[in-house]
Amino acid sequence: MSHVEITRRGRVLEVKLNKPKVNAIDVAMSQELGAAFAMLRDDPDLWVGILTAEGDRVFSAGWDLKALNAGDMSLDNWWETADYGDGGFAGLTENWRLNKPVIAALNGLVIGGGFELALACDLVIAADHVEFGLPEMPLGIVPDAGALQRLPRRIPHNIATEMFLLGRRMSAQEAAHYGLVNKVVPKEQLMDAARAWADQIAQSAPLAMQSVKEVARAIECVPLEQAFAHMRSDSLPTYRAMLKSEDSAEGVAAFVEKRAPVFKGK
Repeated sequence: MSHVEITRRGRVLEVKLNKPKVNAIDVAMSQELGAAFAMLRDDPDLWVGILTAEGDRVFSAGWDLKALNAGDMSLDNWWETADYGDGGFAGLTENWRLNKPVIAALNGLVIGGGFELALACDLVIAADHVEFGLPEMPLGIVPDAGALQRLPRRIPHNIATEMFLLGRRMSAQEAAHYGLVNKVVPKEQLMDAARAWADQIAQSAPLAMQSVKEVARAIECVPLEQAFAHMRSDSLPTYRAMLKSEDSAEGVAAFVEKRAPVFKGK
């Protein structure tokens, strides 16, 4: 039985978690998510993705601890002992080749591995009742599928450490204060807000959008002078393609001619 629902809406791919009660992610569900985001990555007719979940209580509680306790999943070297699918855990946390933007539309508790999945998205819209938490410490484990790596780069280091060590929850409003969340909306407006952003992004030249993500990933934490050098000398195929693309010429021509551009993704 599939626990990941996929809907194509023009150039937008919507991916929905639907595994009652808390969208806990086991190996099979991770593989499903990997396949969904591989579709987004590889289909030239898809330009942007939205990730959300069914209902409004829990976005995802993360790792399926029942499956772990039953021996269906392993903790030691978990990234090697099981095939979590394309893109690592939950399809996004280590998807280094996905340059198309993904919008997270969060509609409930964002916990543990669910938080790590949200951190792997490019834009985050949260319903106003959402809370974030990392409850791994009392379980004797750590959030090593993205939170330890990403959270201290997104919010003040000491606040991230507080979440790691104390397991305290953070409201959507506080997350927005730190810049972890782009926008907070009433839950009834969540998908409308996410789709409005996705539709706006889908009007832009796809190679330019993808270059932003490709380049930003390549130069993250690199000193400024080296960052310029990386852009100019490293293998960044999407960025190089964008510089000589038909779309870049079309965008400039449309501006000069005072008309709307028609982008084709090439």
